[in-house]
Amino acid sequence: MQRVRYLKTGWQLLKSSYEGAAKQANTQSSASRCYSHASSSFGLLFDIDGVLVRGKTPIPAAKQCFKNLVDRSGKYKVPVVFVTNAGNCMRQTKAEHLSHLLEVEVSPDQVMLSHSPLRMFTQFHKMRVLVSGQGPVEEVAHNLGFQDVVTIDVLREAYPVLDVVDHNRRPKDVVPPTKGLRPIDAVVLFGEPIRWETNLQLIVDVLLTGGNPGSTWSSAHYPHIPVLACNMDLLWMAEAWNPRFGHGMFLVCLESLYKKVTGYELKYEALIGKPSVVTYNYAELLIRQQAERLGWTTPVKRVYAIGDNPMADIYGANLYNRYLQSSRRTKAQMQAQSAGGSVDPSAVDDTPKMTSAELGGASGVAERDLPEGCSSILVCTGVYSKDQQELLSDPTQTVTEQRIFHGHRDFRFDPSLTQPSFMVHDVKEAVELVFKQEGWPLQ
Repeated sequence: MQRVRYLKTGWQLLKSSYEGAAKQANTQSSASRCYSHASSSFGLLFDIDGVLVRGKTPIPAAKQCFKNLVDRSGKYKVPVVFVTNAGNCMRQTKAEHLSHLLEVEVSPDQVMLSHSPLRMFTQFHKMRVLVSGQGPVEEVAHNLGFQDVVTIDVLREAYPVLDVVDHNRRPKDVVPPTKGLRPIDAVVLFGEPIRWETNLQLIVDVLLTGGNPGSTWSSAHYPHIPVLACNMDLLWMAEAWNPRFGHGMFLVCLESLYKKVTGYELKYEALIGKPSVVTYNYAELLIRQQAERLGWTTPVKRVYAIGDNPMADIYGANLYNRYLQSSRRTKAQMQAQSAGGSVDPSAVDDTPKMTSAELGGASGVAERDLPEGCSSILVCTGVYSKDQQELLSDPTQTVTEQRIFHGHRDFRFDPSLTQPSFMVHDVKEAVELVFKQEGWPLQ
């Protein structure tokens, strides 16, 4: 409950900061995205890898798709947000990269990386955190609000005898003295690192020593210090014919190593990124702000999430839709009770309760008006391929009987959530379908 209270506060701070940024951006036309002014009630969430690009190569349909999404002046016709589980760069960098590949302007406030919701976790921002990943992880952490950041490289330099798998990196002859560091309070995992063996070793050291890797391992340090992980993707699609290992695979390794050594389960304070509900709640807030900049007066009622990964994109969008429906029923029930009337049986929420991992703190933001629903659209240009796998025709089939579960350990496997609302070949067909659903002309 304490985490939910912190998250609620963090969400309000985040919302206020974005509202302030939006007002400032409106006064600086060169820094904000321009849009066509029209009335509507839907927004688009795009995954990136496997939907718009394969590695550094744009998918041909993506360029044509975005030509249809902007008018002749380059102004977007509808709110657009890019939601990716990548987290090895800054939003500005990703926006510039997308602008170049898609040949339309993409601004940072349209980009949501896997770690973006960490802005809400204000209770950790003053703690000393160890960060793992690649790219400018220290800069990313500071940008998210973390004030006292330690990288894996800083840690291994402070304790030179810890990283010894690679013999070429071991100390030669005289062992350098240990510098030592103040205790680490929490671990933040942004994405897959380059040297898995180094990160796995040092993170386990930190967890088994209560944040003091210069001391002796002890089972007394359980539960261990908080761990926050972004991006649970087991696999992702690049230029190779077959999917590549993602950060989810690194987490599997870390979880297995920790349990093998201690006998205990590794625990997460938060799992962030698709398919967690908090990720889609955050993305919807960005869609709402995009709509306000469009000048729309009607609230965004429908969100369409386009992705290539049934276990991340589709599962997450469907889980978010379930959350939206549950929130509506709960709200209707509370309104009926406050009015002194009887409760409509259809308003009673009988869906399975979501786990804290699935929610990711989303329960702290339900006080604002939410969309009526979220539709999932699966494209076949990335992780999912009709030639390699078929979606379950019977959602009641279990993982042990029919399918390997590629989701995170702490998420329940619900086969029905991997079933997309729509399935199309590519992103161009996906956008055409959405506009047809909404009765909007693309031209």
